[in-house]
This record gives sequence, C-alpha cells and structure tokens, in this order.
Amino acid sequence: MPRRREAIAALEAQAAVWVGQLLAGEPYDPAPGMEAQRVLTWLETRLLPDLRQTPQELTQLLRGLGGHYVPSGPAGAPSRGRPEVLPTGRNFYGVDVRAIPTETAWDVGQRAAQAVIDRYTQDQGEYPRTLALSVWGTATLRTGGDDFAEALALLGVRPVWAGPSRRVVDFEILPLSYLGRPRVDVTLRVSGFFRDSFPHLLDFFSQAVRAVAQLAESPADNPLAAQVAQDTQAFLDQGLPPEPAYLRVFGPKPGSYGAGLQGLIAAQSWETPQDLATAFLNWSGYGYTGAAWGEPARDVLCQRLQNTEIVLHNQDNREHDILDSDDYYQFQGGLTVAIRTLTGENPIIYHGDHSRPPYLKIRTLKEEIQRVYRSRVVNPKWIQAMMRHGYKGAFELAATVDYFFAYDATAQTGADYMYQGMAQAYLFNPQVRAFLTRSNPWALRGMAERFWEAHQRGQWRAVDPELLAKLRRIIHETEALIEQRGQTAQS
Repeated sequence: MPRRREAIAALEAQAAVWVGQLLAGEPYDPAPGMEAQRVLTWLETRLLPDLRQTPQELTQLLRGLGGHYVPSGPAGAPSRGRPEVLPTGRNFYGVDVRAIPTETAWDVGQRAAQAVIDRYTQDQGEYPRTLALSVWGTATLRTGGDDFAEALALLGVRPVWAGPSRRVVDFEILPLSYLGRPRVDVTLRVSGFFRDSFPHLLDFFSQAVRAVAQLAESPADNPLAAQVAQDTQAFLDQGLPPEPAYLRVFGPKPGSYGAGLQGLIAAQSWETPQDLATAFLNWSGYGYTGAAWGEPARDVLCQRLQNTEIVLHNQDNREHDILDSDDYYQFQGGLTVAIRTLTGENPIIYHGDHSRPPYLKIRTLKEEIQRVYRSRVVNPKWIQAMMRHGYKGAFELAATVDYFFAYDATAQTGADYMYQGMAQAYLFNPQVRAFLTRSNPWALRGMAERFWEAHQRGQWRAVDPELLAKLRRIIHETEALIEQRGQTAQS
C-alpha cells in the first residue's frame, strides 16, 4: 500500500507539471506517453476552452434578468467528473428522474454504505443498527442519487434497471449471505426541494422499507423488522392503525422548505438547545409515503430519533465546505440537537466525503470541522482572497463565524482554540480589522457579537478577560461607526 500511494503521488506530481507547462505554452518535459498525450490534448482542445468561458456567468445572468434567451446545459458539478456541464452560466436542466439512482450512483452508494459501517464498527466494536441520513435535491441532481443509493444499500436493497434508458423499474432485496452484515434501519430527512423534485423516490423508499420489514430474519440481522413489529403492536394496543410503524421518510410541511433553525440562530431568539430541537422537530415532523403525503407525524419522528445511533450527512464535491452554508448545520446539526434533547446524549455524527468517489472518506463531524478550520477558516491565503472582494468578502468571513457557532450550538463541535483562532485572525489582526472597518463594519460588529454570544452561552469557555474587553470595545466602536455612517447618508 505505501508503494501504491507513492506511485499515485508521483503520477499526480508529474500531471501537475504537464498541466503547468500546457497553461504556460511550454513544450512538455519529459515528453508524455500516448495515453498521457491523449488526456493533455483533451484538456487543451475541450476542457480549457470551456473553463475560459465561465466569466459568461455574469453576462448570462444579466441576459436572463432582461428577459433574453440563455442557452441551456446540463446540471452537475465539474469536480465530480462532469465536464459536460461546462461552460457554466447556462440555463441548466436536470436529469431523467426515473433513472435515479443511476447505476454509477449505486456503485458509489453501496461503497459509501460499507465505509460507514466499517468506520462505526471500528469506533464502537459492533454493527450499527439505526441511522438518520439527510438527503438533498441539489446533491441528487449532481450525483445521480448517491445519497439515496446509500440509504438503499444500508437497508440491503438494490435497484433494478431496465431498457436502454436504464430507468429504475423495481428493487431487489439482497440476502444476508450476500451482504455479509446485518441490515441498518435508515430514517431519511429529505429537503423540500428533494420532496418536490423526486416524489416517486419517497414512495420507492417506503416500499423498500415495508418489504424489508416483512422479512423473516432475526432482530440482530434485521433491526428494522424488529422495530416495526414492536411499533405495530404498540399502535394496535392503543387502537390505532399500524401504518406509522413503517414510516421512515420525514420532511417539512408540503409547500415549506428548510429546517427552521436559521431564523432562530440569526436573531439569537433561543434560550437553550431544546428550543432549537423543538423548532427542528416542528419543521421536520411530516411523514411522506405513497399513501400519506405530508401528514403530521412529529411523534413518530421523535420515536425514530430516540433510537438513532448515527447521524450522517454527505458532501459530494469540494466546491464548498460545511462552514460556508447554513443548510449543513440546519440538517445535520438539527438532527443531532433533536436526538440529544430526546435521549440526553449526542449520537455518533459522521461526515461522508464523496468528493472523490474512488476514495470515499468517512470522518466524524468534529474531524471534518477541524479539517475545514485548518484548511480554510484561519488560512491567511483564504482571508486575503476574501479581502479582495470588499463588502461581500467581509460578509463571507462573518458567515463562516455564524455557521461555526451554529454547528457548535447544535452538535457541540466547537473548541475554545477555534474561537480564539478565528477571533485573532478576523478581529485582532490589524490588517483584517482595518479592511472590515472600511468595507463592512456590519460584518465586523456581527462577528464580535457572535463571539460574545458564544461566551455568554458557554460555548467558548476559557476566554481571557482582556480579550472579552476588546470584543466589547469593538462592538461599541462599530455601533458608533455605523450610526455615524447612517447620519452621513441621511444628510
């Protein structure tokens, strides 16, 4: 294995040299072989010309806003081996929803399922029984359904494709002898966009759950069947229909989107993590099956989460990270804080890195937060890059602080040294402080207030009193500056 890694590293280093020579218009040294030359020719004649057209994004946006025609193109992520989506700036279209998950997505999904199981067994010494997975529509469009395929693979169910279009027409239950492991009881928390774009997949998953629940397998091998049998009897004893026992797909109320946490976090309008859990459960407590679409099912969701061992969220590309979008903490953090409120402790929280499908990585959420913190959040190169973008760059710095804080509030992933490092890099670096004061004092005030809030809520514990005094001073100074600017603008 070390030799293989060394060989791969050497090949990647040589490839970087050739690409650099291509971009510089220099002759290749050493001369590439036949296969390498074929790839370099493709880069020169196809990929680079398309990449160089990406500045058209702004032009096409303005054309669209003006009511003019915008050329169409496929959706997807170039970094996921989808060069056909270039050039960007086109009116993108989706996919044939009847072909999701694709066979390629199934390959990724079943390997991802095994990677999660392997990581959990290494960490805990036993097979996982239950897992909650958030599934997004945008990621499904990019990947062809990696996340949905992973959920099926965890259940031990494989899609069946047919015809030249390779549409999904059925599913096949994989025997335990083929799986080589117990099945996993999977609960899905789907986004509103996924619900609206792929309604048939919600019914498909519900049918798969029902089929697996009816298998004559032991509770150790099929925890889903055991849980359904227990819940069915409980509902019958109460004189209630047993259908909710099979419910494993939850999402927002029909016509609604999101997870309900963004407004609370932004406005600081919550007292305890239980308030965040309540909001998440209220927003997510609607069940989706073929028979019942968007019916209130908050109590059933609570039952599912009380028994959940793993919270998993996957990321399919590296064009962004989990600290530059509020959706990550709303979904993964929301599931986590809800489970902690219901059970008194955090579940195991995993982040699935699917950005390079041949090299799937499963990290704990804390490991992923630490990785993003080191590689971007306090990286001077990234901070300098944001400073070249004026007001918007300052906003991105403030947003990073907000999302880090929110993840910590919901999933308890922060550490004192991270708060300290961000404060030093963003607020107490003279160059960055001057940039923020000049370009976006609102972002400066917002970050100082967020750090202060983190201390007040006990998330940032060991804080030097002198640093707190500096934070208070920044808040007061920026308040005065913003007020002064407002008065100048009015006059």
